[in-house]
Amino acid sequence: MRVYLVIIDESEEAHGALRFAARRAADTGGAVHLLAIVPKQAFSAFGAVQATIEQEARDRAEALANSAAGELVSEMGKMPPITVCVGDGKALIDEYLKEHPEVAALVLGAAKEGGPGPLVTHFSAVAGTLPCPVFLIPGSLAEEDMVRLS
Repeated sequence: MRVYLVIIDESEEAHGALRFAARRAADTGGAVHLLAIVPKQAFSAFGAVQATIEQEARDRAEALANSAAGELVSEMGKMPPITVCVGDGKALIDEYLKEHPEVAALVLGAAKEGGPGPLVTHFSAVAGTLPCPVFLIPGSLAEEDMVRLS
């Protein structure tokens, strides 16, 4: 089964990547996996404060991923696997791809305006070394074009 890995955050680009991956998975009999990344918080001398901040960030990421999963359930009829990780996004995605050979493509959204984000910049530069293709979904892609291309 083809698995499309989507990195979920609060951006409009992530939402576009999710819509594309959901349509592509539905058309190919595949599945979508969601990965929400919580950046490691800067070190605080007060460990309890740092732990609270990290837990709140993790809770927000889980709520965001569950909301995105709800969209997929209504569109595809099944709940996607959700993984929430704390740390450096690039390293966590590399690790996820190594541990999940079933991933057929990493699906990232590109901003409608401005330069590419850090994940798009990084993964487009190392795409030749990855175990799967990288799909970059333009932020300016109209809904009808997304349907046509997926």
